[in-house]
Amino acid sequence: MARIITIQATGKVEGQELAARAAAKYSQEEVLTAERGKIIDRNGEVIAEDTLTYKLVAVLEESMTTNPEKPNHVIDAEETAAYLSEQLGAPKEELLSILENGMEKNRHQVEFGVAGREISHTQMLEMQERDLPGLLFVKDLKRLYPNGVFASHLIGFAMKEEDEDGLVRTTGKMGLESIHDEVLTGQNGKMEFDTDKWGYLLPNSQEVVTPAIDGSNLQLTLDRTIQNFLEDAMSSVQEEYNPTRMIALIADPDTGEILGMSQRPTFNPNTREGLSDNWLNESIELTIEPGSPMKMFTVAAAMEEGKWDPNAYYDSGTYTLLDRTIGDHNSGRGWGSITFLEGFQRSSNVSMGYLLERLGPDMFMNYVDAFGFGEKTGIDLPNEAAGQILNQYPINKLTTAYGQGSTVTPIQMIQAATAIAGDGTMMKPYIIDQIKNPDTNEVTVKSEPEEAGKPISPETADEMRKLMASTVTAEAGSAKGFALQDYTVAGKTGTAQVPGQDGRYMTGSNNYLFSFLGMAPAEDPELLIYIGVQQPQLPADEYGSVPVSKIFTSVMENSLKYLNIAPENSIEAKTVPVEDYTGMPLEQVIADVTAKGLNPVVTGENTEVSNQYPQGGEALVAGENIILRTGGETAIPDFTGWSKRELLAYQTLSGLPLEIAGHGFAMTQSVTEGATPATGESVIIELQPPEIFYPHQAQSSDEEEVPSDETSETPETSETPETSETPETPETPETPETPETPETPETPETPETPETPSDNE
Repeated sequence: MARIITIQATGKVEGQELAARAAAKYSQEEVLTAERGKIIDRNGEVIAEDTLTYKLVAVLEESMTTNPEKPNHVIDAEETAAYLSEQLGAPKEELLSILENGMEKNRHQVEFGVAGREISHTQMLEMQERDLPGLLFVKDLKRLYPNGVFASHLIGFAMKEEDEDGLVRTTGKMGLESIHDEVLTGQNGKMEFDTDKWGYLLPNSQEVVTPAIDGSNLQLTLDRTIQNFLEDAMSSVQEEYNPTRMIALIADPDTGEILGMSQRPTFNPNTREGLSDNWLNESIELTIEPGSPMKMFTVAAAMEEGKWDPNAYYDSGTYTLLDRTIGDHNSGRGWGSITFLEGFQRSSNVSMGYLLERLGPDMFMNYVDAFGFGEKTGIDLPNEAAGQILNQYPINKLTTAYGQGSTVTPIQMIQAATAIAGDGTMMKPYIIDQIKNPDTNEVTVKSEPEEAGKPISPETADEMRKLMASTVTAEAGSAKGFALQDYTVAGKTGTAQVPGQDGRYMTGSNNYLFSFLGMAPAEDPELLIYIGVQQPQLPADEYGSVPVSKIFTSVMENSLKYLNIAPENSIEAKTVPVEDYTGMPLEQVIADVTAKGLNPVVTGENTEVSNQYPQGGEALVAGENIILRTGGETAIPDFTGWSKRELLAYQTLSGLPLEIAGHGFAMTQSVTEGATPATGESVIIELQPPEIFYPHQAQSSDEEEVPSDETSETPETSETPETSETPETPETPETPETPETPETPETPETPETPETPSDNE
């Protein structure tokens, strides 16, 4: 009696708090998993997000079964393992071992590792139908990349990992998923409650909930549609030419925003299929010899200093500096005495030598610095390389003038070119638009366009665009194959040598990095694109610029049309101001908008306008749709030719569920014109890209032969130029295009020799 009274009075037995032990025994805690933040494009389209999956748990505790006829724990481990082996694709012996070990150690439940995670909803329902006792499915989240191969080395991937405490969490392992892992992850919450010994919730127990804080969303400057154009074009070229490497960048030259970024080889972040040892984002981490696109900046410097005379003549072929002789890419034969204008159009190395004399090597190197070469751009991505500008010896400055010896990164090429595209103002590139918490709407990071310098004047930039456009339009131009159907192009082709494993330049007609740095429309560029294709497997009748042009022309043409950029040959359309028609009779509104040349689209059957798109005060081009909301049942119009923006506006005003698939313009619809969809029925609309919707405007790569770019830029080591290894560009149509006999280029060993860069510098 004394002991009972003591226990009741103190609540202790042998110094231990009974209440605390009871709480520990019967108090339960459930983790509320925070949802990982989304990665979205500039328009809010999802690039990466969490999606619902299930985790399989096998209950082994016999006490969980209260009714022997309906067991709640695993009864037959052999049968259970055999069935799960079929469903999960894991060895039966492995699964059986997990079950038997759990039983031997009297564990309450066991999991099945990677094999038992990320089970789809459909598979979960199928397994539940078998009704095997003891199998539970716990809701879980899986990282999903709905676009598959899509800027994969930029986005990276996240996967589930077990930490030191045995907790499984999604962790970013590469790319933006890794860089911003902490921001994307968020913070888990928990729910605390009391149960009996069988795990059932006790009556009147208080639940204490600490809510989870979801991760912030990462909004990029990428445009999903433009990125898809790029991925499709690169995949096509990869399949046709199997190059060892491809790099591509698309930017808005006015802001520095990166709209597209891709490379090959690449991988699918959902499955990691194709992921190799190369985890570099090569657009910013790989250094390359720039090749002839560097001539753009050499000429721009000469223009700015008043040293550029396009009509002055020089002797092409070879150029000697001290004890070194360089040659033009047609085996040093040149084209006789030609103007500097023609020399740029033909991508003459020798013209850069004479131009460097006029400009002065030291002044030229000042402009190399002003254009940002040799320094990191400061893009909001880690591990950016700076490249190496060689200027110790006179030959270094000469070869740098035409793009050899010194190394740069693709992102540096883009940044420097924004000065030419953007009237002399160079813009710093960036990829993160903003970081925003979806629960609180707090924006923790917001990027704005930032100037990186003004290396040239607006007048020089304008003159340079005209000069670069002539490489596409002139008879002697090396970039004829980069012409677009409906837009003007300004740009420069390149053929840079590639160092082999032994540090020497590789030989052979395919062993080059073929590139193009271009902008369009040439007069006022909206887009800036760099494409590099290394060592493509070319057929005997094609030049290295062909696979590059197939990517550039497809992506640039489609992207400009997607952005609604007016084609070169279009007539300036008459715009019509839109009035505010809300509250007005429908009949009167239809008569008014029709008289103005607009096409009224009515959603509903009432006689008064309650809403409209676009709103009053905006303007439309004659012939465009104005959507009028009147209420009531809505008959489906003919959506053919509608843009995605118009479709989304129609969906908002009409309230109808539209499922929009693809990108471009509406081609087909699941509900015919004039019909009224049944309650709950979705209208499926398929979009097609411009080249399919407007097949008469699609440019066929077979319509004209793509001329060769310069094929070799090796500085010679003797007075007599070496033989080129690549088919030369014919001077006239009568000149045979037979390649010269290959010879191994000598590697100069004197200090004046350009250093050979390393691939992983």
